[in-house]
Amino acid sequence: MLFSKASLALIASSILLLLTAHTEAHSYADCIDWRFNSKNKSWADNNGHCAGYARCFPLGAKKFAKLDSDDPNRHYQQSHNDPDKAPLCSNGRSGEESGADETMAKPWTAAYNSKDKHGRKTGTYTVTKVDGTLCIRWPAKNHTVPDENDPSTFNIGISDVNPSKDPSQEYFNKHIIARLDYKNCTKAGSIDTWPCGGCFNISISVKLGHHVLQWRWRLNEKEWHTSCADLDVKA
Repeated sequence: MLFSKASLALIASSILLLLTAHTEAHSYADCIDWRFNSKNKSWADNNGHCAGYARCFPLGAKKFAKLDSDDPNRHYQQSHNDPDKAPLCSNGRSGEESGADETMAKPWTAAYNSKDKHGRKTGTYTVTKVDGTLCIRWPAKNHTVPDENDPSTFNIGISDVNPSKDPSQEYFNKHIIARLDYKNCTKAGSIDTWPCGGCFNISISVKLGHHVLQWRWRLNEKEWHTSCADLDVKA
């Protein structure tokens, strides 16, 4: 079968679009402190609100699940060479996909209730209690179909109290406080934009004060995606 140059160009463009869409279909933490409006544990926008965000999270920048195409995008992918020695949080430069800079600000509160480089307001930080419950939300990004072999769990790690800088990834690997089901989603609209989430308890052993929290998900072997946030833990 022979194809015209125009047909070949169209086919090539279509393949490129598909590859681009697949490449950008990576998740991130959309909300660190999701509060349900009712006993119906739906992760949809109309069933709750966000009371705490990841660092420098732009409010109202794009619709839910669309920040993977923001400038810079929100999905930081750690280096494949040795992800356990990669920066815990995006520094805006390193990694397979550098993502938005989420290193600890000085003071750490400066990453919140401020403005990003585009002048957009950033979200507030999370205030929680010892022995309280936190619920985190993220977009499915095409990785929750039943027959897909992607790992369905990811880790929530937490630092010691009042760190002066972000701890190492190796430290966080030893301080995992929860493992959540990535595919725990509300089926609403396109699978790319299904809202997903999970809840976990803040242990009574966690000290009062400032802590760094990491959301870390493995898509493929050595392909880790992370989001970072700060917690103010109170009595």
